[in-house]
Amino acid sequence: MREYDQLRSIFEAALTRIDPYRMLLDHVRLEGERLVVAFDGVRHEVDLARFSRVLVLGCGKASSRMALALEEILGGRIGGGLVCTKYGHTEPLARIEQAEAAHPVPDEAGVRAAERIAGLARGADEKTLVITLISGGGSALLPAPMSYMDGGREVRLTLEHKQAVTRALLACGADIREINCLRKHLSALKGGRFLRLVEPATSLSLILSDVVGDRLDTIASGITAADESTYAQALAIVDKYGVAGKLPPEALRALELGAAGAVPETPKPGDPALARATNLLIGTNHAALLAACEKARELGYNVAPLTCLLTGEAREVAKFLCGIARDVRATGMLVKAPACVILGGETVVTVTGEGKGGRNQEMALAFLAELANDPERGRGITFLSASTDGTDGPTDAAGAFASGELLAGVEARGLSMQAALKANDSYHFFEALGGLYKTGPTRTNVCDLHMILVE
Repeated sequence: MREYDQLRSIFEAALTRIDPYRMLLDHVRLEGERLVVAFDGVRHEVDLARFSRVLVLGCGKASSRMALALEEILGGRIGGGLVCTKYGHTEPLARIEQAEAAHPVPDEAGVRAAERIAGLARGADEKTLVITLISGGGSALLPAPMSYMDGGREVRLTLEHKQAVTRALLACGADIREINCLRKHLSALKGGRFLRLVEPATSLSLILSDVVGDRLDTIASGITAADESTYAQALAIVDKYGVAGKLPPEALRALELGAAGAVPETPKPGDPALARATNLLIGTNHAALLAACEKARELGYNVAPLTCLLTGEAREVAKFLCGIARDVRATGMLVKAPACVILGGETVVTVTGEGKGGRNQEMALAFLAELANDPERGRGITFLSASTDGTDGPTDAAGAFASGELLAGVEARGLSMQAALKANDSYHFFEALGGLYKTGPTRTNVCDLHMILVE
């Protein structure tokens, strides 16, 4: 279908713009002895002559690709390092080691990588420049369960504890900031605690944002940023979603002791650990959205970029977006057809069923269900919701399409959209319908894009 090809082209243009390798080469360069980083009007320089060693550490789905670019930029100036990325996301690196681990639920490989990275960080001195490459997924890929004292007894959290916490939060509909608030307060590295290991070295972090609003304390749970959240707020999130009974008692006890002041808080603004740390964004969802807009205009569409801050329950957002599509078709009030409406952000799904899917596939399914209520049965409307990292939830699809053509296929195959929504089984629904969008690993991650074509 022509519209599917157009949407693929628009999405692929966005991926090209946010390729971590390309972004580092575009925004990081060596000028003599000075390392220069420039992005979105911000410029930062580091005098490499001040340091006897450059150590590269990192975590996230894009960290290996970022490391590949940094090796090209710095070459033999790199004195070693280690990045941890998702399985299948490695690159051919020469000077920086790589480890692979699981996402979104952490595994033992991630724990081992976190221990190795922590050891390297501890070995840095005042003559070391630590360049940390951070991207989406880093929080799950670098699990370092904390230990704490409880009544004179040391309690060590385990990977299983953190896995249980992650699963409970993913299933209840908590957003990424809420999930990361708990992760930070159960971790030995997150929430700026990594910087306490790096002291007294100088820290420079290059960051690819996968969170709405690009908050540095949220991306990969802010391992190199001050943390304004507290143990008390973490407990409030547990209460908000009623998941206390689903958390391991040891994890819940850590939060309770922290809220009572018996476990040290994460570094706050002004903490001495932050004094020699600089955090720089080099890639965002906004950059992806702009590239998508450029491509859509090139293809002949009138473009309406709405926001890169979209949040909310996926199926509720779908109702809103379908309403916009129908309005564009009927009145052209927002933009005249042929039109392309583009949004970026990250929604959530409250999981109540036992099916398989992700937030983008669920949004596409809910959009399709709304088209079923359209008197014109989706005429002239085509929708794609997809994740820029190529993996929507625990699936091999980036997202899914919705259109009047697919709606006809639902009826022909005797599928039930409502049953699939109730079971949160969007993946198998679209697999049967031929509506999945698969990109394979993109090795980048800046949230999601949602695009509507109205002919």
